[in-house]
Amino acid sequence: MRAIASLLVRSRITPVVTAVAFASVDLGHKLMTRADYHHVRSPFAVLAMAVVIIGLVTLVPRVPSRAALLGAGIAAGGALGNLLSVLVWSQGVPDPFVVEGTRQGIAFNLADLFAVGGDALLLSAVLVYGLRHREQLRERV
Repeated sequence: MRAIASLLVRSRITPVVTAVAFASVDLGHKLMTRADYHHVRSPFAVLAMAVVIIGLVTLVPRVPSRAALLGAGIAAGGALGNLLSVLVWSQGVPDPFVVEGTRQGIAFNLADLFAVGGDALLLSAVLVYGLRHREQLRERV
């Protein structure tokens, strides 16, 4: 039982350290780059980001996949970067990247990219793990 608890603690370190590293990169970029656009987050969005971060760090380590842990850490880093940005910038989360179209454009930041990229890696890793271990999916719990 101790070995399992120790493994869970060690495997939770990976997404936590990854999240802090990616959030730091995002916040550093936001501090050094001028942003013309900002988006305000509601208190509900702030709560949702906190719940997502906690969920990624606590639940994903149950999947024995390093790629899933890394994806969870990157996604949590994106959420953490935006969560901390809500607290730091009074006018809203800065969006330094702008892609303009003919009628509309899109503004985003590194945290948004980290959240989407981390989610894609996490979901891909879980899908690959599930395909490789199909027989375990059929076992009764």
